[in-house]
Amino acid sequence: MPFSWNDQPRPIVALSPMADMTDSPFCRVAKRFGAKIVFREMVSAEAIVRGSAKTLRMAAFHPEERPMVQQIFGKDPSVMAEAARIVHETHQPDAIDINMGCPVYKITSDFNGAALMKEPERAEEIVRQVAASVPVPVSVKIRLGWSDPDEAKDFAPRLEQAGAALLTVHGRTKAQGYSGVSDWARIGEVAKRVHIPLLANGDIHRPEQAVEALRISGADGVLVARGALGNPWRMAQMEEILRSGEVRTVIDEATRRRTILEHFDLMAEEHGEAQAAVLMRKHLAWYYKGAHGAKELRGRLVRIASRAELVAALDLVYFGQESSPVPA
Repeated sequence: MPFSWNDQPRPIVALSPMADMTDSPFCRVAKRFGAKIVFREMVSAEAIVRGSAKTLRMAAFHPEERPMVQQIFGKDPSVMAEAARIVHETHQPDAIDINMGCPVYKITSDFNGAALMKEPERAEEIVRQVAASVPVPVSVKIRLGWSDPDEAKDFAPRLEQAGAALLTVHGRTKAQGYSGVSDWARIGEVAKRVHIPLLANGDIHRPEQAVEALRISGADGVLVARGALGNPWRMAQMEEILRSGEVRTVIDEATRRRTILEHFDLMAEEHGEAQAAVLMRKHLAWYYKGAHGAKELRGRLVRIASRAELVAALDLVYFGQESSPVPA
């Protein structure tokens, strides 16, 4: 049955696309903990259309990840439409998401990401052409505005009219970047202006924050970003508290250790052990962020070069002593 945002049970809890983080291995781990919907990291429409095999491979996914939403970014409507067509024809994601919210300079300086909020006519045309190019729902991720936090109130309805099936609103402006706090109330004001599902995003790190964000915004769900890093079980915990009023998934050190090794093995399956060790380092720092003795442990974890070295470092946490660096 074709994927539809309107058919998803409310509230929707999904994993947000995050550059260099929400790749296939991480999304698969999140799915195994019960994440219902995952958004994959953004890929460049220009690179796809130019025939970049590396970029197109980034959009490949495992069946375990379904339903999966592939995010793309770009500024040219026809290029965006062609890229969406190629991605869908090659990999068949369940939906396409358009990035109009990234505040990073290297993206906005070339009129991509949040810069499109300054060009509503171009943004509309991008949505219109992308929606016409693929047989799956097209969504858009935006911010409250470029500098004015009320800009999205007029911008969002234009995207809906152009064919967007769902919107995600990050509760900050581009000018704010990631400073200050996400304005969930203003997200709610945007939600009242559209008739399609809308997800709240920003500062939703813990289960109780998902409850509060939805209470304040009245949104149809939440898109979980940094709160999921090092916590691939976070979406499942939010689902639990939103449906039953309590969190039932409790993570002990044995589960954390097993999850990290599973995550590494999925990385190795895709990239080989040596490259997996390098790619896992950034995830390992998040898995132990704020933990007792985290500074020393993270110092070791960000230097691992093999699975054996990872096992040895994790044994220091779990068993209180370092194991010999041999495969486990």
